[in-house]
Amino acid sequence: MDRHQLYEALQAAGIPAALYEIAGCPGGPWPTDRLYLEEQEGQWAVGVQERGVRRVLERFPDEDQACRSLYDLLTYRGPPPSPLTPEETGELLHDSESIQRRAREQLARALEAARRPPRGEAGT
Repeated sequence: MDRHQLYEALQAAGIPAALYEIAGCPGGPWPTDRLYLEEQEGQWAVGVQERGVRRVLERFPDEDQACRSLYDLLTYRGPPPSPLTPEETGELLHDSESIQRRAREQLARALEAARRPPRGEAGT
C-alpha cells in the first residue's frame, strides 16, 4: 500500500480527514492535534502532532509498512465489549435509576474537581 492508497482506504472507512495528515495527499487545514505519515531521511515515520509538536511514534523501512500501521491506528475500534454477567444484567434492568443517579453524582464531583485550581497556585 502506498500513501495515496492509504488516503483512499481511510476515506472509504469513513475516518475523518482532520484526524490525520499524509504527506503528498489532499487535506488540511488540520487541527493542532493529529496523526501523520511522512518520509524522513529515507525512512517512513508515523507520528503524532500535539500542540504543534511532532513526535515520531514509529519508523519503518518502507512506505507499505508505515501506511498499514497508520491505517491500523486510525481504524482500531478497541476490543469487543465483554458480555454482561447475569448479575450485571439484573442490576441494569432493576436498578437503572440508581445507576443513573450515581453516574450524575460522579460527573458532578469530576466537574467540581476540574474547576478547582491546582494546589500551589494563587488563591488556594
